[in-house]
Amino acid sequence: MKEIIDAILIGIVQGLTEFLPVSSSGHIEIAETILGANQEESMMMTIVLHFATALSTVVVYFKDIVQIFKGLFQFKKNEETMFAGKIILSMIPAALVGYFLEDWLEKLFDGQILLVGCMLIITAILLYFADKAKHTDKDVSFKDALIIGISQAIAILPGISRSGATISTSVLLGDDRAKAARFSFLMVIPLIFGAIAKKFIDAGGTLEFGNESALLAGFIAAFVAGIIACKWMISLVKKAKLTYFSIYCMIVGLLAIIYSLFFAG
Repeated sequence: MKEIIDAILIGIVQGLTEFLPVSSSGHIEIAETILGANQEESMMMTIVLHFATALSTVVVYFKDIVQIFKGLFQFKKNEETMFAGKIILSMIPAALVGYFLEDWLEKLFDGQILLVGCMLIITAILLYFADKAKHTDKDVSFKDALIIGISQAIAILPGISRSGATISTSVLLGDDRAKAARFSFLMVIPLIFGAIAKKFIDAGGTLEFGNESALLAGFIAAFVAGIIACKWMISLVKKAKLTYFSIYCMIVGLLAIIYSLFFAG
């Protein structure tokens, strides 16, 4: 029962923090350290939770995704093919980092609370300046897409918020806030499904699920929380309310640093 409760708690944390700009990886790392999660089991849980939040995005942006595919199947240059091209371009930096630095990155997700704290403070600073940027109605350009993709690659580090980094980067580049949020949430879907597929292939076509009940509980919790957080985040970005998350990240980052220096181990 404890494993199921822990899975639900971690699932809620993942669902909320995947979309809210406070770093899902950082919060999951903190939660798993406090709950004493097994590293091997937590890796499987991470895959399941990311799959759940990817599905949350699909649900929220279902009409947009259908429209994009309709445009692609017209096999001509249009708004949808241009958008898809920008998504593909934005994926390249994170895909390269994930492929070539996978082993090194996995070491960072092993109780590195001090790193998480420092990266959360960086996230806080980024959110603060993004919230002060002027409102525009500018679309995400191909150049913007590549720069946003680089920020997404950097956000692989635990404690750097992926949504916070990509949305903030887009807004600081002068893009419309709502369009920045839409691009940020849609650009990660192929990467998540690609990462899951790679894990599956690396495992020889099979995955060791462990406690299926706990994984299912975590999946449902992350999926439901993800839908709520995604819709909430879209509204918050439009209203320029990122400063509140900046303050939150700063506080949590400082607490994480204090915990790692004086209480961990």
